[in-house]
Amino acid sequence: MTTTRTTSDARPHPGGLTSLAGRPVSRIGYGAMQLEHGDDERALAVLRRAVELGVDHIDTAEFYGAGRVNARIRAALHPYPEHLVLASKVGATSDPNGQYGLRPAQKPAELRSELEANLRTLGAERLDVVNIYPMYRTQGIPAGQRVDFDDQLAELIALRDAGLLGGIGLSHVDADQLRHALPAGVVCVQNAYSLVDRSSEPVLALCREHGIAWAPYFPLGSGFPELPKVADQPAVREVATRLGATPSQVGLAWVLTRGPQTLLIPGTRSIDHLEENLAVGDVMLDEEALAALEG
Repeated sequence: MTTTRTTSDARPHPGGLTSLAGRPVSRIGYGAMQLEHGDDERALAVLRRAVELGVDHIDTAEFYGAGRVNARIRAALHPYPEHLVLASKVGATSDPNGQYGLRPAQKPAELRSELEANLRTLGAERLDVVNIYPMYRTQGIPAGQRVDFDDQLAELIALRDAGLLGGIGLSHVDADQLRHALPAGVVCVQNAYSLVDRSSEPVLALCREHGIAWAPYFPLGSGFPELPKVADQPAVREVATRLGATPSQVGLAWVLTRGPQTLLIPGTRSIDHLEENLAVGDVMLDEEALAALEG
């Protein structure tokens, strides 16, 4: 497993280097969703410290805090460093009355509108990656939002051709959906994946086969309180004690072992926690640890 190292440009690269949408990036990035909450000063400090420590991939969305997160990223980091890769999501929009504060926005015109909103609030002319959650199979979605997947891909290809995005990513997809979308040039997949949820192994296998970046969410288990957490597992805690790491670091380090194209995008509102996450690249899981965790 690769560890934190420095290249000739003198920038650290937590977790080592991989590529995303044709751009070199550190394997440990930053997921900005938690910046929906808290005060501006702390949010800006976390973002600036992340970039200082080698984070060059930030994952965000316009619907995080109804644009608040994107505005904080802009305030902290604009004008953006040339090496910084910005990834966002489309397919939903903010709705205070909707489930999780969102409503589906799956129509091609809505995808374009959400992308344009991201560009405005971030103060960017182009996004390096735009991920879409295709909801046409989702139970309970309004009939008017059951949009043909090919129509969505065609819109994203048109936006890419127009120079508004660099690469197309997918989220919440199964292997059949990923295989169907491959001709569009998929550069990234974001599915739930962790030691306690390996249901996306077939999707990960396809990503390995086609050199697609794998940037899983919930790498430490679901955020829902009733579902299992990686850090609570006895094997994880035992390995952490033996290696002198935290259980969360062990869980994240295991995800990094799943292939050289694997990226981490852990989020936090704490600089101390940020630094702990970025140190995961230095947690070396030996054969004994891997055997215990795989079990």
